[in-house]
Amino acid sequence: MNKAGLVDAVNAQLGTTKVQAEAVVDTVFDTIVKTLEKGDEVSIAGLGKFVVKHRKARDARNPKTGETVKVPATKVPKFSAAKALKEAVK
Repeated sequence: MNKAGLVDAVNAQLGTTKVQAEAVVDTVFDTIVKTLEKGDEVSIAGLGKFVVKHRKARDARNPKTGETVKVPATKVPKFSAAKALKEAVK
């Protein structure tokens, strides 16, 4: 499933226009992204939790040349699935 599939599912559930359904989906995604940008977490019961993790700076090795490369510290998004989602997928 992709974004268009989600829009279709929301449209079918709400009985609205596709434009309105797409606005709902976009609002959900934008809200999640903006919350993560602030450094806060998003927890959705039954689905999981989105958090921002900090990766420390480290040295890595270029596999082609064997040269050591410095990788700077960065922040990355992480998703942890809820128990209900894990059980549903099994």
